[in-house]
Amino acid sequence: MIRRLEDFIFGARRLILILLAVITVFALYFAAHLRLSTGFDKALPVGHEYIDTFQKYRDQLFGSNSLIVVLEPRTGTIWNKDFFKTYKNLTDDIFYLPGVARESVTSLWTPNVHYIEITEDGATAQDVIPNGVQPDAMTPEDIDAIKIKAIGGGFVGRVVANDFTGAMVWADMQDFDPSTGKKVDLFDVADKLEKQIRHKYENDKYSVRIIGFAKAIGDVADGARSVFIFFAIAFLLTALSLYLYSRSWMLTGATLLASLTSVVWQFAALDLLGYGLDPLAILVPFLVFAIGVSHGVQQINRVTAAISAGASSEHAARASFVALLGPGSMALTTTFIGFATLYLIPIEMIRELAIAAAIGVAFKMVTNLVMLPLLVTYMRFDEGFAHRAAAARRVRLDVMHKLGDFVSSPRNSVIILCIAAVLFTLSIYASRNRHVGALYAGVPELREDSRYNIDSRDIASKFSLGLNILTVAVETPADACVDYDTLNFLNKFSWYMQNVPGVNLVVSLPYSISAINVPFNEGNLRWHTIPKVREALAQEEAVLPGSAAVMNKDCTLLPHLIFLKDARATTIATAVAAVKTYRSEHRMKGVSLRLAAGNMGVQAAVNEEVSRSELPMMLWVYAVVIALVAIVYRDLRAIIACCLPLTFATFLGYWFMDMLQIGLTVATLSVMVLAVGIGVDYAFYIYNRIQYHFTSERDATESVKHAMLETGMATFFTAVTLAIGVSTWAFSPLKFQADMGLLLTFMFLINMVVAVTVLPAIVVVLDLLFPRAWSEKRHKGVMAH
Repeated sequence: MIRRLEDFIFGARRLILILLAVITVFALYFAAHLRLSTGFDKALPVGHEYIDTFQKYRDQLFGSNSLIVVLEPRTGTIWNKDFFKTYKNLTDDIFYLPGVARESVTSLWTPNVHYIEITEDGATAQDVIPNGVQPDAMTPEDIDAIKIKAIGGGFVGRVVANDFTGAMVWADMQDFDPSTGKKVDLFDVADKLEKQIRHKYENDKYSVRIIGFAKAIGDVADGARSVFIFFAIAFLLTALSLYLYSRSWMLTGATLLASLTSVVWQFAALDLLGYGLDPLAILVPFLVFAIGVSHGVQQINRVTAAISAGASSEHAARASFVALLGPGSMALTTTFIGFATLYLIPIEMIRELAIAAAIGVAFKMVTNLVMLPLLVTYMRFDEGFAHRAAAARRVRLDVMHKLGDFVSSPRNSVIILCIAAVLFTLSIYASRNRHVGALYAGVPELREDSRYNIDSRDIASKFSLGLNILTVAVETPADACVDYDTLNFLNKFSWYMQNVPGVNLVVSLPYSISAINVPFNEGNLRWHTIPKVREALAQEEAVLPGSAAVMNKDCTLLPHLIFLKDARATTIATAVAAVKTYRSEHRMKGVSLRLAAGNMGVQAAVNEEVSRSELPMMLWVYAVVIALVAIVYRDLRAIIACCLPLTFATFLGYWFMDMLQIGLTVATLSVMVLAVGIGVDYAFYIYNRIQYHFTSERDATESVKHAMLETGMATFFTAVTLAIGVSTWAFSPLKFQADMGLLLTFMFLINMVVAVTVLPAIVVVLDLLFPRAWSEKRHKGVMAH
């Protein structure tokens, strides 16, 4: 069957290449229209308990997608006329930013920041900065009055820095611009935050701190543009390495062209399907390119071997096509399904990544397994190239001959497996400590010394609240806000959460009422408690500043805003676990503590989905590997030989992540899936040649030796080339790219090491323990060519 397919494809090679060229030209047009695309909703896990809560009360809760801008004088405090004038202008500019929910804008200058004053006529709510105060006409007395109200109203640590060295403007962001009704362009918002806010207000007198989802995604997008620089560096290193291996610019160019063609098709397909390219998925094209190089090197290896032996270009291409179509298809099928399993994670951003990667891998079936051999048939190689290629092969064969002799020795094979067993056990033990999610404070996609994370740490150090908000939606019967028993129950919950490690501040209705009850009772701190009388509760809530954040209109929703000290996965998990513990141990009829909204609620849902999906994804990938090997080789020994090294490499990767403190995130999970795909490439190509030599009446030792001579150096070269290319990512301004670069470098190399040592050792030892019958050795499966 493969021979008939070979005759058909090579017989129509000109027509096929013309067709592929036409497709590529059209693809270039559509690929040029692909744009970066992102959105807050794309990061939400669909169907998760926390996200269901968030979506249900989305219009009534805040903190999931917010913006904080802090103005800081470089010297002194904020209590001066010039600062308040600048602060007023800053507040106004943020008010008119696209996507800002204007009713949510909060600063000392906005009318939603009240000071409660108790007089002989009763309680009155006054603006911290009265309406009649103008920035240009402020007097020292005005500033003193503002200071007294800010302190007395409890705004220190919330709007004003604890040390008075900064003041905050807070706003919720919307998905649609209220002035135009169009979807908000987060990249445009991030650009305006830099040009219209930071560049305008930051000078030798003031510094500006900006944090929020829109700003973070903008900074990630800015850093993502450097990906193209690293892609170019990796491309050049790969090209140079391919030339050194093949000794032919034509073979090098054809391999790179085949790999790049699939990337162009991938971009075009995404644009035609209506997708953009998320900044967090911008590395996918390189991963697809890397897979192409991996398969391309195997093609070059077979072609140069045939030409060195005197074959023509067409005969060499045909031999490569026939020999590699089977194992190449198996490996790409496994990689395709591996990336497709990422779709199991119900997060739109990850599903788009899965679609993008799977499409790119699917195109490799054509560009690397068909297009590349057809291009080779039109190349002409002189005797000089044949001699150069033969000389280079002799050097490589000498190295592989020594390695083949070593790993094929029964004694050495047993030693290799013993060492591997010890390392495997250690890696399983060590991998128990790997973490899901971010391990450092700040936005995990950015480096710790990035401007965004510096701003984030500064705000966290000066304010009791920030953007790390875990919101518990407390559902209650109607009018619960004037029911003492309900408020007392929730007050205990607030106190419980306030004392959870990693929690900076809890903002809730019972906490707020307890605080405001003091001035209602002549400032006596003994009255820092919840009144039991409904009328008293109603009176205090009527003048409660910011009451919309902690209660809805009919008092059926009393949100608890839990401000965390950072966004580390352990901090989030601790707070979430505390909520679950409290609600399981303390119950009240009609009251439901629902997790979770706020950006930390969203992140908790993402972390839980990644953790939950990891094992099923890996099981699916291994199930596909096992099924393909079983169908093709019909031998349990083949399944063990191909799968066990993959498992070994995967756990070594987890160990590596734990040692370098790299958390399991969306980015690193995709790397681990890719690593299995690359490992499958190595395993299938090597085992296919071992099986071929078994069918040629050779024993395990001889079969391993010959297989190492034929594919060992190609596997070694592929791993080293790709590892060198991605290792440059360690210098990226994006931490997640740097982490992926380190992890990919390790996985490329470790998969290669286990493929050329552990896999052959398993084959030799299994043949010793379970000798093959002569009829088995003579049986040629569909992969024996």
